[in-house]
Amino acid sequence: MAEIRVCAVDGCSKPHKAKGYCRLHYERMRFSGHPLALRRTENGELIRFIHEEALNFKGPGCLIWPFGRDSNGYPQVRVDNKQERAHRYICKLVNGEPPTPEHEAAHSCGDGHLGCVTPEHLGWKTHVFNEADKRVHGTIARGERHGRVKLTEENVREIFSLKGKVPLGEMAKRYGVSKTAICEIHIGRKWGWLNFPSQEA
Repeated sequence: MAEIRVCAVDGCSKPHKAKGYCRLHYERMRFSGHPLALRRTENGELIRFIHEEALNFKGPGCLIWPFGRDSNGYPQVRVDNKQERAHRYICKLVNGEPPTPEHEAAHSCGDGHLGCVTPEHLGWKTHVFNEADKRVHGTIARGERHGRVKLTEENVREIFSLKGKVPLGEMAKRYGVSKTAICEIHIGRKWGWLNFPSQEA
């Protein structure tokens, strides 16, 4: 019979949920950065920091969130009993409600993923414009930085260099992707920013 995993926190015998912790301690870890943090007390400290520190910050650079952040580097806070990214909450306080629910709190500095909560760096943008900003800042998760990518830039350059020389099926098998993925690389639909040399010569 398989051994039942329990929470890694001393004295807790609840079943393991994720990252070594039970559901309660995992949620505390995810929310505040520490499995033993008292969520209500900690959240009060987060709100205090936002209103007393962040909203009064006048420095030339970024004010970096000093508490726990999510897996993408963004700070979170609980507002009106709902979990929300702290920079979005601050953007509402400074700039009012977003024009539409789909608008995103964008960072002019490009350091949102590092935990920037500087009010002057925040503004409402559509998803399209926010993604365009990320490309300019070099922070968009594309290519090798994307969590689910199977290929490296070196692989992609090799695939492009083999265009017309090796059958699609063979390349797909060699690199562990579909023939469609190979075709999309060849026509520039995927990984096009690598600026492959023209095949016309």
